[in-house]
Amino acid sequence: MVSPYIEQILKARVYDVAIESPLDHAPRLSRRIDNDVLLKREDLQPVFSFKLRGAYNRIAKLSESAAQRGVVCASAGNHAQGVALAARRRRIKAVIVMPQTTPRIKVQAVDDLGGEVVLHGDDYDTAFEHALELVRERNMVFVHPFDDPDVIAGQGTIAVELARQTGGHLDAVFVPIGGGGLIGGMSVYLKYLYPGIRIIGVEPEDAAGMFESLKAGVRVTLERVGLFADGVAVKRVGEQTFALCRQHVDEVVLLDNDEICAAIQDVFEDTRSIVEPAGALAVAGLKKVVAREHWRGKRLAAVTSGANVNFDRLRYVAERADLGGEREALLAVTIAERPGSFRQFCEILGRRSITEFNYRFESAEAAHVFVSFGLAHGRGEKDSVVQALRGAGYAVTDMSENEMAKLHVRYMIGGRARGIRDELLYRFEFPERPGALLKFLEAIGSRWNISLFHYRNQGTDYGRVLAGIQVPAAERDEFLQHLNALHYEYADETANPAYRMFLGA
Repeated sequence: MVSPYIEQILKARVYDVAIESPLDHAPRLSRRIDNDVLLKREDLQPVFSFKLRGAYNRIAKLSESAAQRGVVCASAGNHAQGVALAARRRRIKAVIVMPQTTPRIKVQAVDDLGGEVVLHGDDYDTAFEHALELVRERNMVFVHPFDDPDVIAGQGTIAVELARQTGGHLDAVFVPIGGGGLIGGMSVYLKYLYPGIRIIGVEPEDAAGMFESLKAGVRVTLERVGLFADGVAVKRVGEQTFALCRQHVDEVVLLDNDEICAAIQDVFEDTRSIVEPAGALAVAGLKKVVAREHWRGKRLAAVTSGANVNFDRLRYVAERADLGGEREALLAVTIAERPGSFRQFCEILGRRSITEFNYRFESAEAAHVFVSFGLAHGRGEKDSVVQALRGAGYAVTDMSENEMAKLHVRYMIGGRARGIRDELLYRFEFPERPGALLKFLEAIGSRWNISLFHYRNQGTDYGRVLAGIQVPAAERDEFLQHLNALHYEYADETANPAYRMFLGA
């Protein structure tokens, strides 16, 4: 029997406000994973998200009397913009309840579209309950973000476009899941036309509502959800969307934040566009399944669902993307505390790009170094470096999967050293290129002991180092002559109050 959703999708009214989003080839990612990767660019919609499709279809179908009462919705941001745009188009009032944790860019966008913003609660579900209270108090119409036939049908129009753009010649389609409206609408249409296409949903590990519900066979309510991918941060999936997923979705895969950040970078490198974390989920899931199944030569599509990301969140994304893509390794290494030990350590790392180097004098016997470096060949290269270091007698701990180390400790290396004497503090700059850090250490030489060291590759033309160097008073003139002969830009920071308060002896 043909699902009634097929007709509803084909009759959905979306193109008064939405565009038929392009299906872009991702050449760099395709070459890297040896599959043909296509991106369904819903991040290019007028509100930078697919959500306006379902919202407009629902509001466009309201009777005149219902529409004049105005509409209310709860949303973490993207559905809110769709409702606000649709309400403005129909010239009716829209009240948007958003969690207080909603990115500022999404709140501002709703305000710009003329919606009345009400910030309430710390997550979507709390905002949802408050929105229902406003519906009762103000006698307005509630526009559900995902568990509504008109909303589901509106989102399903993406599948109509995808089928037309590919002729159904796809091996798998990857779709992000929040409440399930997008994957519900897309899966019912694609499976009706092309039952052989695999439909794979993607969720964050800390917001796995559909995954857990499908595993349990009933809808479950999560106790809490992570907010990094705020566009899919839903504690309980929809009743109708759950039924559709049980029938049409082949599997749901889960991802951590590092994998999501790596996918944001992947999309940027192919499109020069920055998608939000929820918008990169499908690409991250695609990569994970390709690696797990050892797929080669497949034709795969991923929905890039949104691009409403706060600019300040990019700091975190940039820090974690290389770790998530296995392009960076993070190690803790114990080395002997003696002049020249840094240089010997760096010689083993060779000409690999050092992305961070943290050290503070601990004792007269040993030093603990926190180092990260770029990987050209993924996990295998990291393992070979670890083996080489251990073979040279170094104690090594791999911190690449250690969440506390990645999130906190790498920024906290330092503090006051016990028993440190004759320490001077300098900032240095040197041209950034492979092997530059090793060359710098060789130039500094091994006569004077390095007691503090911090370096972080910022992707700029110049590398910047903060170094503590033990120089007895009688040797300081000679030391300065040595520095001047190196022709590195440097500044003496020994009198800097930040050093005196937090790092100095």
